[in-house]
Amino acid sequence: MEFIPHKLDDYVCAHTEKEPELLYELNRETNMNVLRPRMLSGHFQGRVLSMLSHMIQPRRILEIGTYTGYSALCLAEGMAKDGELITIDCNEELEDIVNEFVGRSPFRDNIKTMIGDAQAVISSLEGDFDLVFIDADKSNYINYYDAVIDRIPSGGYMLIDNVLWSGKVLEPVEEDDIDTEVLIQLNTKVHEDDRVQEVMLPIRDGLLVIRKK
Repeated sequence: MEFIPHKLDDYVCAHTEKEPELLYELNRETNMNVLRPRMLSGHFQGRVLSMLSHMIQPRRILEIGTYTGYSALCLAEGMAKDGELITIDCNEELEDIVNEFVGRSPFRDNIKTMIGDAQAVISSLEGDFDLVFIDADKSNYINYYDAVIDRIPSGGYMLIDNVLWSGKVLEPVEEDDIDTEVLIQLNTKVHEDDRVQEVMLPIRDGLLVIRKK
């Protein structure tokens, strides 16, 4: 589903800060050589993530779903100078790309990449997180939300990607479409959670911005 016409989308991107050169290279590398490049946050959403991170100025970030590392590098831009970003993914095949571009970034000493089952990794981590970004397997979104919501302090934030799921959240759910069913349940769960304030932004495939009260 396209939320605005291509010409308007082009105009928006043309009037949004350019992505840094390293991210431009990663964007190009992902689109040319990696399966399902649509999973990349990309120029516009990447700048949104960077802007939100600059506003929040988190000291500790948790990202669930690294892919090729683009969103992690965007979020790191607004992180406190001595901050830490932990990013988790289960796909070992993309590890070389992630390590290359993180290693070339000015945040290489602040970003820790971890490979494994996200729920298991999260349970092994200590401490709270000022900002959490969830962009991984949709069937586990509720599990991820439940795993981290109590580890975000009052005034902290969570960002959840793909909450509009190409418009499927508005359509009757097919019997075997677990991802769409979970996303609908998640959106309702967050909306009814008295612990948080939320706003759903129709950015790309839907970005849910959550503030812990």
